[in-house]
Amino acid sequence: MAFAESGLGVGSVVPGETGVLLLGVAATTPARFAAMLLIVALGVTAGDHVGYLLGHRYAGRMRDTRVVRRLGVRHWDRATAALHRHGATAVFATRLVPIVRTLTPAAAGAAHVPYSRFLPASLAGSLLWSAVYVGLGAFAGASASHLEELLGRFSWLLLALLALLATTATLLRRRRQAATGREDDESS
Repeated sequence: MAFAESGLGVGSVVPGETGVLLLGVAATTPARFAAMLLIVALGVTAGDHVGYLLGHRYAGRMRDTRVVRRLGVRHWDRATAALHRHGATAVFATRLVPIVRTLTPAAAGAAHVPYSRFLPASLAGSLLWSAVYVGLGAFAGASASHLEELLGRFSWLLLALLALLATTATLLRRRRQAATGREDDESS
């Protein structure tokens, strides 16, 4: 998903964060976390390179493509302006900015940012993005496991409390109905 977002420009349809967060939940050991981090970072940077190559190849025509129009020409203009001002540093800096990050690799190619500068910025930005979202997913997974364990320990207490509440609500409802029935009989 992260590859498709950066390389094919489908970030507004299928945001890569969603898939990475969900996969991050499975990063329950340090080895899994490291493997996930590496795989996601490589996927993201591979998508960046496809975007860069497409931008380099179709430079002037990229702004008028359907993908750029769908994502927003203003975002394309922001990405190219950042690249003209900051060069490859913008590739790294825009990695955590939604939509703009989807367009930045292609804009870098179109702006003819030297590949020797694009490569390290893409790798560093991809690693940062991966660490943030895999880390958030792993944290959410660990929190859910802890909550499940906590609820598992006290589930009998929770069940008893729910049964008590249900019984109390039923008894109160029956009393009200009985009282209402007596009032109707007395008024007739």
